Amino acid sequence: MIAQAFTFDFDDRYRRVDRLFGISPDSALITLADGRLTARFGPWLLATELNNISGAKITGPYSLLKTIGPARLSVSDRGLTFATNSRRGVCIRFIRSVPGIDPLGKIKHPNLTITVRDCAGLLAALELGGRGSAAG
Repeated sequence: MIAQAFTFDFDDRYRRVDRLFGISPDSALITLADGRLTARFGPWLLATELNNISGAKITGPYSLLKTIGPARLSVSDRGLTFATNSRRGVCIRFIRSVPGIDPLGKIKHPNLTITVRDCAGLLAALELGGRGSAAG
């Protein structure tokens, strides 16, 4: 697989708040390389093997109050959100939950929602890797 990078789509309202948490266009990036997905969001990092991805879909819109600022943990399902806008993003589901929000890796996430600039391109890249339905 050729390495691919996907940048976050920063809304100006988010950009101002995100800076307070060390999140900027320079510190937020999704990469697919060497059989792995790596999501960097300021000080937060989630990484997993691409064969651990069960599916992905475009989602949104989101509540500004539930997404602006630092990485967000869903109380209902332990999902993780790295958001830079309230319009749309991609929710990636994992076969085995993975760490991401806490530095010790004790909390594991069944999914990750990310607000990348090229949602369709990310879905296509994940589908090309043969990890099940990207539409799911």
